[in-house]
Amino acid sequence: MLAPKKVKHRKWHRGDQIKGKATRMNRVSFGDYGLKSLQTGWITARQIESARRAVVGHMQRGGEMFIRIFPDKPITAKGSEMPMGKGKGAVDHYVATVKPGTIMLEIGGVDAETAKRSLQLAGYKLPVKTKLVSKELL
Repeated sequence: MLAPKKVKHRKWHRGDQIKGKATRMNRVSFGDYGLKSLQTGWITARQIESARRAVVGHMQRGGEMFIRIFPDKPITAKGSEMPMGKGKGAVDHYVATVKPGTIMLEIGGVDAETAKRSLQLAGYKLPVKTKLVSKELL
């Protein structure tokens, strides 16, 4: 699964609710078709890996796939039945923050039908609503 090799700060603040639309990573750059987020959300490294496996399994080693998001935000968790206080919990997993308009996955080198179905299968694995976009439409 994806995780940063080295981090400047081990634990982050959760931060405010993500606001606004994506101003970067909002165009299909590497492939011909992309999976675009229509909602705000956190996508875990496990969800990204699950989506990747769905795409690769359907494409059957044809074409190329690009993952445009990376989980670099650490999420901490404390053990169950822990008393209040005693500090912040250990890092449990990493997430990627996604805004509406972010292109999360891209596919190139396959026909439109294969790309559409592959990205649709990947979209089912993600916790945000998604939309298929292509380079020709932009």
